[in-house]
Amino acid sequence: MIRDDITSALTAAMKAREGERVAAMRLIQAALKNRDIELRTASTRPDDDLLVTEVLQKMAKQRRESIEMFEGGGRTELAEKEKAELAVIESFLPQQMDEAEAKAAIAGVVAEIGATSVKDMGRVMAAVKERFAGKLDMAKASGLVKGVLAG
Repeated sequence: MIRDDITSALTAAMKAREGERVAAMRLIQAALKNRDIELRTASTRPDDDLLVTEVLQKMAKQRRESIEMFEGGGRTELAEKEKAELAVIESFLPQQMDEAEAKAAIAGVVAEIGATSVKDMGRVMAAVKERFAGKLDMAKASGLVKGVLAG
C-alpha cells in the first residue's frame, strides 16, 4: 500500500538525515491524516490506495500552481522548495497514463457505453473516473473525452 511506502520512506529519510525529504513526507502524512478525519463520518470509505492517490494528486497540483506563481513573482528560492516537495510527492504517485494510452482507454469506454454526443459526457466521465482514477488526471481526461465525443 502507498501509505506504508510513505511511512517506511519517512523512516529511511530520517535515518539518512534528509531534512527536506522528511519535511515533505511529513506534509504528506499530515494531509492524509486530515483526509482520514474528514472521512470519519462518511458512510462509505474509498479504497485506501485510491484515497492516498487523490490526496497526493491534490498536493501535486497545489505545488505546480505555487511554482508557477513563485516563478512569475521572481521568487526562485521558494519555487525551488516547492519543486523539491513536488518531486517527493510524485515519487509516491502511481505511474500516470501517457496521452496515447489515455485516448485509447477513453475511446474504449465511449464505445462500451455507447456514447455519441457531448450530452453523454457525465456518464463517460463517471466510468473513466471509476476505472482509471489514480492513473489518469481527470482534468486532462475531461478534455480528451470532449475531443472524442465532439469529433
